[in-house]
Amino acid sequence: MASFSIPLTGLEADSTALNTIANDLSNMSTTAFKAQSTNFSDLFYQQVGSTGAGDPIQVGAGVRVASNETDFTAGTPNSTGVASDVALQGSGFFVVDNGSMQYLSRAGNFQTDSAGNLITTNGFNVMGYPAPDGKVDTNSPLTAINIPIGQVQAPQATTTMSIPTTLDSASTPGVNSEFPAEITVYDSLGEPHVATVTYEMTAANTRTYSAQLPGADYSVAGGDAVPAAITGTMTFNPDGTLATVAQGAGAPQNVGTAGGDISSIPLDFTPAGPPASALVDGAAGLSIQWNLLNSAGTPNISQVDSTSAISGTTIQNGYTTGEYEGFAVGSDGTVSVTYSNGQQQNVAQIALANVANLQGLTMLGNGDYQTTQASGAATIGTSGTGGLGTMEGAALEASNVNISTEFSDLIVAQRAFEANAKSVTTFDTVTQDTINMVH
Repeated sequence: MASFSIPLTGLEADSTALNTIANDLSNMSTTAFKAQSTNFSDLFYQQVGSTGAGDPIQVGAGVRVASNETDFTAGTPNSTGVASDVALQGSGFFVVDNGSMQYLSRAGNFQTDSAGNLITTNGFNVMGYPAPDGKVDTNSPLTAINIPIGQVQAPQATTTMSIPTTLDSASTPGVNSEFPAEITVYDSLGEPHVATVTYEMTAANTRTYSAQLPGADYSVAGGDAVPAAITGTMTFNPDGTLATVAQGAGAPQNVGTAGGDISSIPLDFTPAGPPASALVDGAAGLSIQWNLLNSAGTPNISQVDSTSAISGTTIQNGYTTGEYEGFAVGSDGTVSVTYSNGQQQNVAQIALANVANLQGLTMLGNGDYQTTQASGAATIGTSGTGGLGTMEGAALEASNVNISTEFSDLIVAQRAFEANAKSVTTFDTVTQDTINMVH
């Protein structure tokens, strides 16, 4: 009888709504959980007659669950202080891989395994773009992100250096006009050496320079000789900016970036004479480009009426051996490792993905989603591109379940269930009365 089947459809639909609400409430503390809501629609209608005006008289057959919609708005990021935790804010999903298939996830409570792989709580690899030599290559296929835990970073010899210097324009040529500027550089074995560039005023707006390493840094036992200092001449404009450089006995060249200008001076600290081999620690000789321009392309050496001094941070690109200390995830998903020598190196960039129809995704549990024909294929990119969100390292995205909304929906669903149950008992009483009338 329809009197029973109609409220039974209501009971079934209300049970689904209650289950959805219960699932939301039970996952209030689940990382990056997305709340759901159950939507109903009416079933087909049967025409039982028509009015005198010809209007149909229809009786409905009940209700059904039309959809269970997922709210994909971002939850609040909460700081955890754990380097492997990543909170995703905005659109998108992390890409994770179980070895045979890729899935999507919002849950960034990652961890590292014994091999240093960044994985999810259920062991899936977190995927990203590789960074060979510290430079992220977004044109490469996605790969499992690996953290070089316990590894040692090899030393790097200095190949460039910069010493921002202000020289005293009031110096008297030949009278206490020398100024030594020092910078620590590193050889191919990671051994530090102090390179000194000495300036001496020889005339107004004119100075000589002399660059060298200490003699004790060279090995001369095999017949090598300590190389002579690398010298040249600099001239300055009336406003104190560096104008020209003459290397050795060469002709002066304008300092700048135009054609024919000079922007750096080559410094070759290699032992002279046979066998022209090594520094005292056995490392190869140092060949360094001494940069004369700053990042803005203007000279970083000048003279003013002030005491000579190094006027900025000295910069060189060498370093000694470093041991792994930790890693961090930037807002763009770049994973950078820190070493004991003060160096940071990018090892990967976490990839993000999105789909055209979020409601078409299949939920697999553990915060994972699978694409379907309804969702469309996932488009993969990096943070901040193609509408994808950003990341916050050492933080986790909270569940977006709103307890007030859930309790309100719970009351409505409860009342609806009770009403449909009451309809069943009422129709049961009517049926019994009808049977009693017959008897």
